[in-house]
Amino acid sequence: MSDEPPPPLEDSDATPVPPPMSPPSELGGNAVGLGQGKLSEADERNMAMLAHLLGGLASFLGPLVIWLMKREESPFVNDQGREALNFQITVAIGMAVLGIVSLIPFVGCVAVIAFLLSPSQIWCSPSWLAWMPPKEWPIAILMHFDW
Repeated sequence: MSDEPPPPLEDSDATPVPPPMSPPSELGGNAVGLGQGKLSEADERNMAMLAHLLGGLASFLGPLVIWLMKREESPFVNDQGREALNFQITVAIGMAVLGIVSLIPFVGCVAVIAFLLSPSQIWCSPSWLAWMPPKEWPIAILMHFDW
C-alpha cells in the first residue's frame, strides 16, 4: 500500500453535456420524426404513446385500432403503431406457444394414468387374468403378447 493521497475529485458543479442528436439521415434513413403529418407534435406523441399503452391492456387490438385510425394522418404514429402492433403480435404468438407447451406435462400425466389403468379396464376381461392377483397383471400381459 502506498501512502500517497488519492487524486482530487473533479469539480462537482460541472454537469455532463450529452452529444448532439444526429439527423435522421445519419441514423439509417428510416427514422421518422415528429411534425411531418397533419397532427400536432403533442397529438402525435399522445397517439404513439396510446398505441404502446393499449398493447398492455388489449393485446394487439389496441395498437391495431390506433394504427388503422391514424396511420394516414402521421408518419410518426404510423411507424410507432406498426412497432407496437408487431411487438404485441410477437407476444401473442409467444404466449400461444407457451400455452401449448405447458400442456405437455398434463398430457403426459394423463397418458401415464391411462396406461396404468388400462390393464384393469381393458385386459381384465380375459379369463387367464382372473386367477392372478392384480400386482402381477403387467407381467402376465407382457408375457401374453408375442414381441
